[in-house]
Amino acid sequence: MEETFADQLDQYAQLITKVGANVQPGQTIILYADVSQARLAELISSWAYKLKANEVIVKWNDSKIQRQFLKHTSETRLQEAYEFERIAAQELMDKHASRISLLSDSPDVFSEVEPARINQYQKTYSKVKKPVTKATMNNDISWLVVAAAGADWAKMLYPELSSEKAVAKLWQAIFTATRINTPDPEKIWKEHVSDLSNRADWLNQQQFDSLHYQSAKTDITVGLPKGHVWEGAGSTDLAGNFFVPNIPTEEVFTAPDSRRINGTVSATLPLSNNGQLIKDIKLMFKDGRVISAQASSGEELLKHLINTDEGASSLGEVALVPESSPISQMKTIFYNTLFDENASDHMALGSGYPFSIKDGTKKTRTELASLGLNDSQIHVDFMIGSADMNITGIKANGEEVSIMTNGEWTE
Repeated sequence: MEETFADQLDQYAQLITKVGANVQPGQTIILYADVSQARLAELISSWAYKLKANEVIVKWNDSKIQRQFLKHTSETRLQEAYEFERIAAQELMDKHASRISLLSDSPDVFSEVEPARINQYQKTYSKVKKPVTKATMNNDISWLVVAAAGADWAKMLYPELSSEKAVAKLWQAIFTATRINTPDPEKIWKEHVSDLSNRADWLNQQQFDSLHYQSAKTDITVGLPKGHVWEGAGSTDLAGNFFVPNIPTEEVFTAPDSRRINGTVSATLPLSNNGQLIKDIKLMFKDGRVISAQASSGEELLKHLINTDEGASSLGEVALVPESSPISQMKTIFYNTLFDENASDHMALGSGYPFSIKDGTKKTRTELASLGLNDSQIHVDFMIGSADMNITGIKANGEEVSIMTNGEWTE
């Protein structure tokens, strides 16, 4: 059994480096990982060097130590950031360093921290990370977000199991969701990426003016910018290298026109944000802005998020995911956006991706804003899909085309 898991973990590292980040000769790779994931980090580094990476810089994190800092540091420190961190971020982006982020923390790791303190820390460090955020949002670099089985996260999902068995079960769930448990994961992923790309191509041909979402909990119309671009699974960085930014991924997504959003949308899964859970989100939009925000728990954090800056009260992404996706069929709430967003249609509060508009990465922020692309320090996905969700595309001439019926692709 141990040898089998070791083989699976090695295959996972291969998928991460070969298909996800698509590591190229001479690249600098930045790997963000919790200290508990040293073995996987070692394997990722090993495969990156086999693919001729020039260097792998590992940025270690310990969420429990981070929690202590957030709880006990001064208010002044939460508002201060070190200049050397901003300089380092800019220097790495100038080198077009690729990013790989391993998510393994418990979704409520910071539940003991006051939401206002977390929000202030995020606002402060969003300025430090601005070079990285900009390069990522523009696809100037290749980037990848994947998961690893952390003990606290596993125990939260499977409380009836011992810690060891819970971690083992979560690893198997991750391997299933990422198609590692198939005879040829790389081949299967290439086919999957092709299928999602075909969906995106069809949507791009339609060039809908807006989308109408309707279910028992949601009734909202979302405008789309002229020249919007749908993407599925893969992207291309500034150097022309194809990469898959999320593994797993089941979505086809684009950016909305942040000025033309009207109606009510309700989340169908909890949102884990900054180590805290927000449940039963309900948002009302008028002319592109949230005018009412409710949640059964975490409402204070939700309102802090929406008030981060002007753009935080609008949407930067809309994504379509069928209810029959493999992650949805697992019937597990992972309390982790990477997984839960790929089990459900979702939207994102905050910034839109410039590449979601034709030639958007060549346009200024002012030009993008004139087309309706949202700008914000945050980008927070929340899940809205359900088995009774119907989505209709509306063209500029008023013609309506069914896109999804009862949670599934109409065609």
